[in-house]
Parts: sequence; structure tokens; C-alpha cells
Amino acid sequence: MTDTGGDSRRRGRGPRVPLYVQIIVGMVVGGIVGPLLGARAAPLGELGKLVIQLIKTVATPLVFFAIVNAILRTEIKGRAGVRMLVFAAINASIALTIGLLLANVFHPGRSLQAVAPASAAPALAAYADKKLDFVKTLAGYIPANMVAPFAENLILSVVLLALLLGFALRAIRGEPDVAAGARAIDDAVAALTRVMEVVLGWVIHLVPIAVFGVVAKIVAEHGFAALKGLGIYVAIGLAGMGLHIALTYQLWIRLGARLSLRRFWSEAKEPVIYAAGANSSLATLPLTVRALDRLGVSRASSTLGAMVGTNLNNDGIILYEGMAVLLVAQAHGLHLDLGQQLIAAGTCLAAAMGVAGVPEAGFISLAVVLNTVGLPVDILPLLLTVDWILGRARSVTNVLSDMVMSIMVDRGRAAPASAGPTEVQP
Repeated sequence: MTDTGGDSRRRGRGPRVPLYVQIIVGMVVGGIVGPLLGARAAPLGELGKLVIQLIKTVATPLVFFAIVNAILRTEIKGRAGVRMLVFAAINASIALTIGLLLANVFHPGRSLQAVAPASAAPALAAYADKKLDFVKTLAGYIPANMVAPFAENLILSVVLLALLLGFALRAIRGEPDVAAGARAIDDAVAALTRVMEVVLGWVIHLVPIAVFGVVAKIVAEHGFAALKGLGIYVAIGLAGMGLHIALTYQLWIRLGARLSLRRFWSEAKEPVIYAAGANSSLATLPLTVRALDRLGVSRASSTLGAMVGTNLNNDGIILYEGMAVLLVAQAHGLHLDLGQQLIAAGTCLAAAMGVAGVPEAGFISLAVVLNTVGLPVDILPLLLTVDWILGRARSVTNVLSDMVMSIMVDRGRAAPASAGPTEVQP
């Protein structure tokens, strides 16, 4: 899953203002208008709630179709495929652990308690009194019918249905009587995935308006006190992803792949810089593959690790979600015990599956994760104001995850990865 901010130009219409610039403008204008309007700015906060509701509405079917499509389009065979799955699982687990650990140690959500919406009180009371029973909790994610998971935005149930449908469609491909129908369904799933991506892209274009409304309301009611809490939230998120890059990836590169860190970073800097600017690991993929070529990674390994594996290499999103779920609970004064955190962690892993190319993927999936585990989403409009910063960090982390995955997959092949760089034609 990648965070993508879309193309920087409209086809045939010349340059347009990047989304992050629009968001910054919305923040500034909201900060000016809020104090001027005072109490009259309160209705503007509803703009943020409307956008979050639209995101929840579109995100769940998008996740479903994207996972089914990924299963249908992905071919993972042999030892290289197993190696990729193992490394993806290890990296995702480490990323999630870092996100949860930082949130438990530094409690970033406490700095946002003063501005957390009081409208979530009924949901919080129900959540605080809930006793965790693993068997009943897991049984609750087994859907009673095909409609309820979509109606209630239960992401774990939706993922389960997507896995069952995706693998069932793969299983019948070779049956002569239904092969034509299976191909038609394959094409329909791909088309529906794209349709949902387009719709979500339209919703994302409303984000600057939502940011304006939320900032105006918050500043009118609380002044600029929320900026400190948001700064801590951003700092913890950036620190977590930086820690994952500095420790996990560099240890794999240096100790696992026996590759010089200087050489790796000299080739990785181009895709990293582009990913930070474009806010998209998917759009960065051509540069990522070229960098891997120069590092001597075989095209078979880069295809598997970066192109196929992009549906699994979502460490930036997973780490962010683990941290953000606890932050939301802390902002509302809730303490999640170990069992509840494990349920939330499993939901984060499921929500990050298969949705490569989704606009603002980390934030989108966070909305459905919170809904699934029963935490309120009222604070999300406030977090949305600074997500353009964390989104770029998630994209950079995901690009590096693609590169490290490809290198480690290649180390399992017969050809030594320390060989000199291959020639890349311009």
C-alpha cells in the first residue's frame, strides 16, 4: 500500500497547485478566520466530519476490491516468494512494534486531550467498559452475511471476505467451463478497484476545505494550543519511521546483505527524494527499480520485491497506524491493555494489505481501523491537518522497504548481489 498524492499536473491543463500546498493554505486561512469569527466558527468544524465520513464510506469497498485484485494479479512462486513473505512479515512486525512502543512510552495523545471532541463520550464509555475475550472478539469478525461488514465498516471481516473470494477466483481459473466467466470477473474487479480509487481521489481534493474548517473551529475555541499537540504527534511519527529506517533497514543491508551502506544510500537517495516530493511510492517505482539495477539486483528480484511486493511493503503505514491508534485512545483518556493493543495491531496489518496507489493510504486505512476496533474517529479531522507531512515520511519508508525487500530476495538467489552495477539505458 502506498501513499500517493496524485499527479502534479492535469493532463492538458498545465500545472496545478499541489495538494500539500492547498492544505497549508487552508491551515493558514483557518488560523486567521477562526479568531475573527469566534463562536460562529463552530459550524465550520462539520466540514472535517463530512470528509471523514466520505472517506469511511469509500475506503471499505476500496480495500475489498484492492485486495481481491492484488490476489488475482500477483504471482508469487518458489523459494523467492516464500523469502519475500518472510521478510515482509518480519519488517511489518518490527515496524508495528516500534509504533506501539513509542506511543506507550511517550503518550503523544495526552497533548491532544484538551482539544479531543467531547461528542465521542458515549462510544468511549462503552469501549472503556468492554472486557476483552479473544474468542468472542475474533468470532465477532466472522461475518454473519456478506453485507454487514461493508455496512459497519469492519475491515477485518472485509479482508476475510476479500481473501476468500480472491483465492476462490484463482482456484477456478483452470476450469474450462467457467474460465471465461472468471476472466470477466477479474476484469470487473480491476475496473471496480480503479473506480473506487478515482472516487476516493475526488474526496481527497476536499481535504483542504476540511482542514480550513477544522483549524478555524479549533483555533476559535482553544487558540493555538492544539499546535503543540500536533507537533508532538508529527515528531513521534517521524521519529518512529526514522528509527525503523536507521535500525531495521540498515541492519538488513549491512549484516544481512553484506552491502556497503554508503553504496546503498548513494543509489537510494534519488528515489527517496522523489518519494518525499511526490508523496507516492507507487509513482517512484521506476526510479526504485533503476536504483536497484545500479546496485546489481537482478530484475527478477526487483520485480518480485518492489513491483509485486509493493502490496506487502507497507512498513511506513503500519508503523504510523500502530502509533496513531494509541494516540487516539490516549487523546480521549482511554488505556488500551495488551490484548486490545494486539487486536488493534492485527487490524492495522489487515488494513494495509493490497491497496497500492490509494491516495493518502495511511490516513484512509486509519479511519477504517479505528472504526473496526471501536474507537471514535471524531479527532481525525484535526490529525488530517498535518497528515501531508507524515504522508511523505510514509512514502519514503515504503520506497526503502521495496528496495530492502528486493535486495534481500536477491541474496537468496545463486548470483551474488555484490556484483557490480548493471548498465541502465536512459
